[in-house]
Amino acid sequence: MHDAAVTPGGDRIRWVELPGQEPARVYVHGLGATSPAYFAQAAAHPLLTGRRSLLVDLLGHGISDRPTDFDYRLESHADALAAALTYAGVTGAELVAHSMGGSVAVVLASRHPRLVSRLVLVDANLDPVTPVSGAPGSSGIAALSEPEFLAGGWQHIRDLAGPHWWSTMRLTGLEALHRSAVHLTRGTTPTMRELLVELSIPRTFLYPAADGSPAGADTLSEAGVRVVPVPDCGHNIMLDQPDAFARETAAALSAHG
Repeated sequence: MHDAAVTPGGDRIRWVELPGQEPARVYVHGLGATSPAYFAQAAAHPLLTGRRSLLVDLLGHGISDRPTDFDYRLESHADALAAALTYAGVTGAELVAHSMGGSVAVVLASRHPRLVSRLVLVDANLDPVTPVSGAPGSSGIAALSEPEFLAGGWQHIRDLAGPHWWSTMRLTGLEALHRSAVHLTRGTTPTMRELLVELSIPRTFLYPAADGSPAGADTLSEAGVRVVPVPDCGHNIMLDQPDAFARETAAALSAHG
């Protein structure tokens, strides 16, 4: 395990690192998750092994610190991640990022281009969404005010999440979980989608085939983003179909342009 201070107060991001060749490969988890749990199997897959790999937990999540005075905006997550990667001596990394982590990765590539050479986005959030009371995930969390969430609303979210997601969500600071969800639903200006389209690095978007083609897929393709369906899986593609995920990720990381 490695760590780096990423805020003026000394709050630390931590990551599990696997040795290998450069350039580094950085795995970034989604809301209420942790990269070692979600990406260890992928990083060790024969199609993906051999590269220096950092399985990073965003601030507020997993084994990283959980400051209560951090705003947890997508831009702030990206800047904190940039500080950790810079400390680790990472440049031109290949980012493999799931869900909210994909949003953070897009913002990171836009704000800190020297750190990112490729993006593989795994069913990532690209657009703002409207909070909906009682919905699972970020939408339901963001429908609650922070005082409501801290006062017990998180328990309802726990029940909606179910035991699998809650097993890592419970490691997330309550303030971090709520603020991250709120800012994920609000998105960025320009939107994550607009930032992604403007990037010039190789980009791939993996999505569950059963969900149908994602919104704006044609526009992404026209901008050079490879949009790839993965069959027989849900949102957690890397867990549901590890071999297919490794195969498509390896293809994305070896593709030209």
